[in-house]
Amino acid sequence: MPRDDALLAGLRVQARTVQPRTVALRRALHRRPEVGLDLPVTRDAVLTALADLPLQVHLGRAVTSVVAVLEGSRPGPTVLLRGDMDALPLHEDTALEFASEIPGAMHACGHDTHVAMLASAARVLADHRDDIAGRVLLMFQPGEEGFHGARYMIEEGLLDEHGRPDAAYALHISSTVPTGELQTRAGPVMAAADVLRVTVTGRGGHASAPHDALDPVPAAAAMVGALQVALTRRIDAHHPAVLTIAHITAGTTNNVIPETAFLEGTLRTLSGPVRARLLEEIDRVCLHTALAHGCTAVVEIEPGYPVTVNDVGAAAAVRGLAVDLLGRKRVVDMGAPIMGAEDFSYVLAEVPGALAFLGGCPPGVDPATAPPNHSNRVVFDEAAMVDGVALYAGLALRALRC
Repeated sequence: MPRDDALLAGLRVQARTVQPRTVALRRALHRRPEVGLDLPVTRDAVLTALADLPLQVHLGRAVTSVVAVLEGSRPGPTVLLRGDMDALPLHEDTALEFASEIPGAMHACGHDTHVAMLASAARVLADHRDDIAGRVLLMFQPGEEGFHGARYMIEEGLLDEHGRPDAAYALHISSTVPTGELQTRAGPVMAAADVLRVTVTGRGGHASAPHDALDPVPAAAAMVGALQVALTRRIDAHHPAVLTIAHITAGTTNNVIPETAFLEGTLRTLSGPVRARLLEEIDRVCLHTALAHGCTAVVEIEPGYPVTVNDVGAAAAVRGLAVDLLGRKRVVDMGAPIMGAEDFSYVLAEVPGALAFLGGCPPGVDPATAPPNHSNRVVFDEAAMVDGVALYAGLALRALRC
């Protein structure tokens, strides 16, 4: 058996051997989810899981991040592997025996599996130090769910203080992809996400006499339609974009015209020029629609994550390894990006790398109808973590093997 084939076969065996550890860590994290940038319980669980390994461990200063460095047997390049650690603010309704014990918090996006897979991959890689020329940078990151955790880690020196990475990889489990399947693509793989908030101001009054007031509600309602028209009329149909107004608030009772109305939504785009054009259009449409109704508007844009762009070579490396580890039939080329957003985009803007999706649909469940990531009922197949551990370790070993 060729050396590379033997190495990959050994990785799967090792991943299965450490699976009890992987499952135990995942379930411990699932029971005690933490939200945001301050995750002390999660951080300490990671430190405990890594404590007996030959790693240089560095703790975040502004956030509860963990960076662990595995040095190989000789000098060489650096490969970064990312696992995000934070949960979501929602109540769990899965009835799992290890369901969340924290009210209003749940690992509904599978980040607990990411942490567990990366920690076990570190254990596997530690057994292969003699095969490594270079170093592996293990990035355990808080605050992926809208808190810009990767950006904080980069600002604290993630990409500069431990050896500039030559490649960076992340896996993301998905409950709507069959277990054992891996999906990725070159180029844009996830969207940029921005938040828009619009406050429309008129003049309040009695609901029976709207002519004596300036009703901001019709102006706000008109904005919702006008924004969709702007998207379809101003942006080339070949450039995907999604604009959703998901929150509207106005008034307090049935017979009072309010003074203000409030809109909140999200913009998802796959290119910088389209993103910039639509942000300009949002401002213009809202201001002028308000004026047409005799009202005024204040538009606030909260910049979100940039587009997640997979490097062509790195995406090919992920696909090639997955074919060898999982089999060609279990590797799927994504036909289109996902319009969700990821803060691994900050890393990929600095380092050539790739994000891939790992199937984790439970046995006997149709992926088409399975509760998706971010659902209060989402369940992930823990057997998928064997593949994830082997993939994480294999990505580093293929890039760094002596």
